[in-house]
Amino acid sequence: MELVGDRWSLLVAREIMFGNRRFSQIARNTGAPRDRLAARLKSLVANGILEKREYQATRFEYYLTEAGKELFPLLISLLAWGDRWAVGEPPMIVEHHGHRVQPTTVCSVCGEAIDGRGLHWTPNAPGWSLAGPDA
Repeated sequence: MELVGDRWSLLVAREIMFGNRRFSQIARNTGAPRDRLAARLKSLVANGILEKREYQATRFEYYLTEAGKELFPLLISLLAWGDRWAVGEPPMIVEHHGHRVQPTTVCSVCGEAIDGRGLHWTPNAPGWSLAGPDA
């Protein structure tokens, strides 16, 4: 969440996935203040989520790295969630081979849908339990 959990990062990734790679396009379509957008783009590049490529002297386009491309399932799931819970009519229709996308998370080992049941949580960070940091 530290890398992409702010207000603008996922919107930036969405725009780049749509093919809007230039600063002016990203600014227009996200509504991000230009100074914050510049800082966020710089951070996303520094953290390996975006790649900055010059297309003209002192002008750049942004591309998703492999790490950035792995945000795609998250964005599709958030879009579906928003379509169901936040709007009356979806502002964007996403289709896959001619049908509306219905994203789900599936375990790659057993093939079952992951819906919250059957999960076991094991903290792996030193000094942490499910209740938070150890006192």
